[in-house]
Amino acid sequence: MITGRFAPSPTGRMHLGNVFSALLSWLSAKSKEGRWLLRIEDIDPQRSHMEYAKLLMDDLQWLGLTWDGEPVFQSQRSDIYEHYYQLLQQHGLTYPCYCTRADLLATQAPHESDGRVVYPGTCRPKKVEGERWSVEEKGPAATRLIVADENISFADGHYGIQSVNMAQQVGDYIIRRKDGAWAYQLAVVVDDGLMGINEVVRGRDLLLSSPQQISLSRILGFTPPQFIHLPLLINEAGQRLSKRDKSLDMGVLRQQHTAPEIIGQLAFYAGLLPDPQPIMPCQLLKVFSWDKIPHNDITVRSGTVLPIEALCL
Repeated sequence: MITGRFAPSPTGRMHLGNVFSALLSWLSAKSKEGRWLLRIEDIDPQRSHMEYAKLLMDDLQWLGLTWDGEPVFQSQRSDIYEHYYQLLQQHGLTYPCYCTRADLLATQAPHESDGRVVYPGTCRPKKVEGERWSVEEKGPAATRLIVADENISFADGHYGIQSVNMAQQVGDYIIRRKDGAWAYQLAVVVDDGLMGINEVVRGRDLLLSSPQQISLSRILGFTPPQFIHLPLLINEAGQRLSKRDKSLDMGVLRQQHTAPEIIGQLAFYAGLLPDPQPIMPCQLLKVFSWDKIPHNDITVRSGTVLPIEALCL
């Protein structure tokens, strides 16, 4: 059985791009009679807030994007992450990093469009004693995972064959922040593995995260999921939508439009409808196909995203 998931971070109100990913993830799983789980990725204690988690769950239900089972909160799973973290340490696959480069974004999904920098290995130990890296302790440090100089290839469900050299294009990456918070890559791999997630649908800005997650899944003994990446919803300046685009967040959109109107506009963007007509997610199951989804990013006009004259009102 296909088991998909939607895993938002409760750091603000969902915007139209988040809903676009949620809708296509839901349709992909449900069109195959699969399960669709909800995981709240609230491991960043500085930016995550329960009020946003409650709002996004309410927004999903209002939109007709209902999930199976109980929501999973990453903030309640620290002991689980600690177990797998210790396994990595015991196998000599980690080292402390004292670089001053801000690692605050480590608990957020990294974005290729944000100008990813490959870590140059500044703190990577130079020699090995037995199975442990020999390092000089210098106080509080982030923890990086040692990546092998290898190519990780996978078949993306929408963009086809991808191949990434871990050493040259990724580099050793953070799995735990200096303040002790768990990093995105470790938590997402452990959760997907333990929750039985075998299909991950998300924006193409996370394509480069997939080889990291595939590699770490294999190290920890999990089977990596099938990855299917989507085109991004972007503004007229070519920037992907974000929670800073307040005019496109669900708080504003719910005041101006009905759920069928919003779903219908997104279905039109996805190539599932010939025009943006009001519709609910369950009604799209009979027309859903990955062959219809565009590959290029989709520009959303500034101002009112859902023009009334286009919604058959």
